[in-house]
Amino acid sequence: MTAPSAPSAGAASGGPPPPPPPVPAARRRRRAWDEAPRWQIYLPLGIYLLFTLIPFYWILLFAVRPAGSTSLLPWPMTTEHFEKVWTERSFATFFQNSLLIGLATLVMTTVVALAGGYALARFDFRFKKGFMLALLCSQFVPGALLLVPLFQIFAGLSMINSLGSVIIAETVFQLPLSMILISGFIRNVPYSLEEAAWVDGCSRFAAFRIVVLPLLRPGLVAVGSFAFVHSWNHFLFALMFLSSQEKQTIPVGLNTLMGADSVDLGALAAGGVIAAVPVVVVFAFIQKWLVTGFSSGAVKG
Repeated sequence: MTAPSAPSAGAASGGPPPPPPPVPAARRRRRAWDEAPRWQIYLPLGIYLLFTLIPFYWILLFAVRPAGSTSLLPWPMTTEHFEKVWTERSFATFFQNSLLIGLATLVMTTVVALAGGYALARFDFRFKKGFMLALLCSQFVPGALLLVPLFQIFAGLSMINSLGSVIIAETVFQLPLSMILISGFIRNVPYSLEEAAWVDGCSRFAAFRIVVLPLLRPGLVAVGSFAFVHSWNHFLFALMFLSSQEKQTIPVGLNTLMGADSVDLGALAAGGVIAAVPVVVVFAFIQKWLVTGFSSGAVKG
């Protein structure tokens, strides 16, 4: 039997421990990169943030600065431009119309995409792959190509100059991508959960409502917010299908503030702030749900 080795002199005498083994050169380079000075990170981010915030500051400056002022600071502040566009330029009516179109598009797109996405995720049928390919290819079709056929259809249905025509057009335009996203969200929900609900006596619809639908909340928020923001900012359909001023939306109203020979920069800036505020508020409240929804829908499916 081999005798145990004697302890080292350093350990026996209580001296310092032996030095650690040398760190490989590649690991030293990675550690030096990880421990880079903070200014090398914050300086590019600060420059990018500066270029991003300057346009927002500029539009706020023109919106709250008195007419004729050239100051680079918003002082003294005034609300004359907001009062002008809200009352004289009928932005109160435009805001109401845009809000109605956005909410209706959100509801219709979410409901129809939820039904179609469930069918794509849970059922196998003939030409399913071809249908999915057609949905993807439809995203490459610009909305301008749909104007003539949609205008003829709405004219035949006597829906020209009706908010319903814009709502239907926006919903149809949003459905392909929304169905694809919803189907990806539903595929992430284990099918065994629905089977367990069926065993407990639930119908397919009851199992979907009780088990699957609560798990789709982030995905529904992502799809609904995307549909709302797109319909809120869309200019083309409202311009072509709505002719009277009391039916116009905010993007079309902003276009009316730009004349052929002159532009009221204060009123245009105030209208831009009014148009941006609802979108900023919506994203401020749903940003966590939005990131979670898009990331969960991109995992598989």
